[in-house]
Amino acid sequence: MNRSLLFVSSALLVVLSSAAFGVDGVIAIKSPFAAMDTIEENAKQRGLTVFARIDHAAGAAKIGKTLRPTEVLIFGNPQGGTPFMECAQSVGIDLPLKALVWEDAHGQAWLGYNDPAFLAQRHGVAQCPAVGGLSKALTGLAQATVAR
Repeated sequence: MNRSLLFVSSALLVVLSSAAFGVDGVIAIKSPFAAMDTIEENAKQRGLTVFARIDHAAGAAKIGKTLRPTEVLIFGNPQGGTPFMECAQSVGIDLPLKALVWEDAHGQAWLGYNDPAFLAQRHGVAQCPAVGGLSKALTGLAQATVAR
């Protein structure tokens, strides 16, 4: 299979898997495993800075509550974020990028992230040239993570 067909197939897989999730602007991909360690490792290997990792289930446990596994990874780099903020500085409220890994009520693991095109639309810069590169990078990171 040639590379462009593989990329289109992967992008279609992302769209179809996210359609079942149904939250505006969030791309969600089913994962065969809890993918937080893998996405963090993949992000670092791609030269991204990991700023924080937040374990919401651990936070819930501190107040005597139970929450299924739910973690956020905050990551990014100026090379991707700066051009996006040049289109609209207000995008800075949504940067750095975030990935959410969670387990649903059926035990299915998911990997989700904000769709850069949705963020661009939210900030009134739907035609921002930085969106394509960010979208491609996030799709590649997500696919590499769940394919392990």
